[in-house]
Amino acid sequence: MRRRSRRWLAGAGVLVGLAVGAVALREVAGADAEAVPTVRVEAGRLLRQVAAEGVLAAVDSTPLSLPPTLRMPMRIAWLAEDGSPVAAGDAVVRFDPTEMEKSLVDARDDLRSAELRQDRTAAQSESELTRLGYDAALAELELDDARDFLKKDETLFSHHEIVESEIDQELASRRLEHAESARGSRARLSSAELELIAIERRKAGHSIDRAREGLDALELTAPRDGILVLTRDWRGEQIQVGETVWPGSRLGEIPELGAMKAEVWVLEADAGGLAVGQAAEVVVEAHPARRYAATVARVDSLAKPRQRGSPVQYFSVTLDLAETVPEVMKPGQRVRAWIDLGEVAGALAVPRQAVFQRDGRNLVYRRSAGGGFEAVFVELGPAAMGRVAVAEGLAAGDEVALVDPTRGPAPDEGAGEAGGVGLPGAPGEVR
Repeated sequence: MRRRSRRWLAGAGVLVGLAVGAVALREVAGADAEAVPTVRVEAGRLLRQVAAEGVLAAVDSTPLSLPPTLRMPMRIAWLAEDGSPVAAGDAVVRFDPTEMEKSLVDARDDLRSAELRQDRTAAQSESELTRLGYDAALAELELDDARDFLKKDETLFSHHEIVESEIDQELASRRLEHAESARGSRARLSSAELELIAIERRKAGHSIDRAREGLDALELTAPRDGILVLTRDWRGEQIQVGETVWPGSRLGEIPELGAMKAEVWVLEADAGGLAVGQAAEVVVEAHPARRYAATVARVDSLAKPRQRGSPVQYFSVTLDLAETVPEVMKPGQRVRAWIDLGEVAGALAVPRQAVFQRDGRNLVYRRSAGGGFEAVFVELGPAAMGRVAVAEGLAAGDEVALVDPTRGPAPDEGAGEAGGVGLPGAPGEVR
């Protein structure tokens, strides 16, 4: 009996909750609909601009790199400060000599060992060849004796003695051939051993030369007066003391400050229509009061992430500045840029936060004749910063909601979730 009472009470609670929810929905569609922020759709000119950020870089610069002839890695022991002024001949990088000094000592030991083995091998080879020469001379004498005293006359010697004499002659001939063959083989073997030792000597000599070259290049100096700009990796981090660099590695540069360019990154979703020759404006973040005219000079053909492991991809864009102000512009300074992608005349543009998504389709909430809102699926056209053109689904004069009116009376929350249609982030979602 108690179980039935509990079930009845639970069911009654559910019914009460549904009734309260129905009342709340009617209030959202009625009085709360007037509190939803809206915007009226008007046909006009849509200026397409894309925002980007990046850094200033010199158009021309003098690179500072390890000579490619070093043939061995170097460990950085000291670095001049990034951005510091340098004069021609000033040290900008010093390297640790420990590994090169050890390599020089090891190479000299290898060279001395090879020289000793070469002398020993040459002496042993000469002694062995002399012995084999004696053996060959003795075999030749035995062959001459066997020929001189060959027993052929059957009237004087028995058949057994004649056969034995011929065998002795043949044996002496074979001994001579063997002695000469052994001497030739030994001479070739000694020559091969000496050649191998000579290769080891040359190898040790090359190691000595490399170590000496490294010791002679322990200091990298500035080729001219200017400002030192150290190289940065793909994460934007400059080289550090203790890093190992390889021959040909670029360690920095001394830029020509008279001509600067901007290297900026454009979000992949905003890069549609980006092309060389488009106009742009650049602002140096340290001096935001003035904008500088620029032109798109290069656009990467492939988008790539700026940080390893990040799914967000960007296009690298180079902007040529119309003018350079050396007093304001320095390499490495952060800049913001706006690139003009053209304009669309007579576009029905709405704020991005007014467009939501449902099942992969775009929709807006249009105010109906009854004062509420109705969901209307739309086809989007070109987009600009903060605005997007609606190609189909709306007409001039329509009033659309800036937040999702079905999510309750929290327009600030809805506005935050609705922004960014067509961009990475959290687009508006209809539940």
